Amino acid sequence: MTQHTGPGDTPSTRLSARQVYQRIRRDGEEEMARPLGSLWWSGIAAGIAIASSVVAKGALHLELPDSPWRTVLEDFGYCVGFVLVVLGRMQLFTENTITVVLPLMARTTKHALFCTLRLWSVVFVANMVGTFVAAMFVAVIGMATAEQLGAMETIAAHTVLGSDWVHMMLKAIPAGFFVAALVWMLPNARGFEIWVIVLPTYLIAVGGFAHVVVGSMEVWLLVISQQLSVIDGIWGFIVPALIGNILGGTVLFSLLAYGQVRLEIDD
Repeated sequence: MTQHTGPGDTPSTRLSARQVYQRIRRDGEEEMARPLGSLWWSGIAAGIAIASSVVAKGALHLELPDSPWRTVLEDFGYCVGFVLVVLGRMQLFTENTITVVLPLMARTTKHALFCTLRLWSVVFVANMVGTFVAAMFVAVIGMATAEQLGAMETIAAHTVLGSDWVHMMLKAIPAGFFVAALVWMLPNARGFEIWVIVLPTYLIAVGGFAHVVVGSMEVWLLVISQQLSVIDGIWGFIVPALIGNILGGTVLFSLLAYGQVRLEIDD
């Protein structure tokens, strides 16, 4: 995500809500203007990079002793992929539930709606392709040992299986909200970007909330190991998690963020 310096911004001054809004809105307008090819390859890169959250969490699960603190510690691995994606400025779908929505709220036109839906569609599909490629490398090509793969599949089964459709959607709403909050906080991070990324994403992990892109990596691992059908993975996890992430990121956080500055901005 591109960082800008707006009028009145200084390294020693915390940005106001209006300045944060203007910065994220400019980023969103730039993203919507990018060529489809750029969005596509950035989305695939983000899908591959975010898969490292599952890999890191599985590695920690395997290495840590079986104790009451095991899950709490292994959940730090979940943050790895988000650090890579956000600091690497790759296209992650859930970041765009706020970044490109703020320009749409400022100027709600057919063209703006089309550009938003175009970006969402391209980035989401690219993220899914990226996580599938990562799953193939891990499970089929053999980049992970049998023990590491087993640990990842155990974690994946816990995340993906056992919740009905509505419960899965509800678990995804906080995840969408926290990722949107992460994007909102970044302009004021000022050298603490890693902590701003780690804290909300760790909360997603430790809270057992559902993130559609990270979770899709877990879905593909279970599909490849024949523990889950493609239809059940898409309908049972990806669709409700996608809807929940959009509700949390766009309907909740973005509307609230826009509402608090709506009377202070010039369109």
